[in-house]
Amino acid sequence: MTSYYIRKTRLSSNYRTIVKDEHGQPCYLLVGNWGRRGDVFSLFKMDGQRIASIKQASWAFTLGSRFDLYNATDKVGSLKRILSFNRDFYYVHQLGWIVIGDIGNQTYKIQHLNHMIMNLTKINDDTGEFFKLEVEEKHAPLCICIAAVLDYWLRRQNPKVTLFKQPAKELRLD
Repeated sequence: MTSYYIRKTRLSSNYRTIVKDEHGQPCYLLVGNWGRRGDVFSLFKMDGQRIASIKQASWAFTLGSRFDLYNATDKVGSLKRILSFNRDFYYVHQLGWIVIGDIGNQTYKIQHLNHMIMNLTKINDDTGEFFKLEVEEKHAPLCICIAAVLDYWLRRQNPKVTLFKQPAKELRLD
């Protein structure tokens, strides 16, 4: 399993996000937008080659919402939300992956039968909060895209986690 690190405040935001390896070297660039049907997040190698993407195929906050996964330009699966109640449950059709998340602790894992595909945990260090992805190298691009969707759903469910500041309330001095 290879480890990758993504700054927590950047993962699912509408910023360019750099994914680094365990040595702190940039490996991938994640770019795109969320929020509307048809929006896409794409993952690029540092040389500019697109290697994976995830496209919002339905409304993101309904039960059964769907995101389509692409390996380069080939559709390889669809991430579908199954259940969300203290834990998130998702299924990746065509790949047979099950995604289980602990919302409170912000940890997720992807499994195929009893085989671990990815483990995502939140860590803290001197420079801030990061997500650590432990993943098989061959699945890393798709798992990074899935992690962005998981973080996006988490931010929408839990307003305290949101990246963007809320508009200031009117101050009254009565």
